[in-house]
Amino acid sequence: MAEKDIIGRSGEQLAARFLEAGGYRIIDRNWRGRRGELDIVAEQGGTTVFVEVKTRSTLRFGHPFEAVTPRKLRALRRLAGEWCAAGEALGRIRLDVIAVIGGLDGPARIEHLRGVG
Repeated sequence: MAEKDIIGRSGEQLAARFLEAGGYRIIDRNWRGRRGELDIVAEQGGTTVFVEVKTRSTLRFGHPFEAVTPRKLRALRRLAGEWCAAGEALGRIRLDVIAVIGGLDGPARIEHLRGVG
């Protein structure tokens, strides 16, 4: 497995634990649709939350949130629609992004943006 894949999987695991500690229930992970993948689908308080996780070991190449472009948000909205059509969304839906910085060899910093799209 390539180092970037290891970093990404580690970030997704940290993000899932972060969400669970915040009272979210993880419904799905790494769900594959026709046009891509949803990192995490969670539920909190009757809202289905689709979470994109961006992980960077350092900020050398920019903040992880910078990787979530308008094009990426459109793709995530389409994937969320696919998931809802294939499964059962709970009440409202929301799209969030979690940035994980560091974490492989030391502590990670986690930032959570709610309702980005």
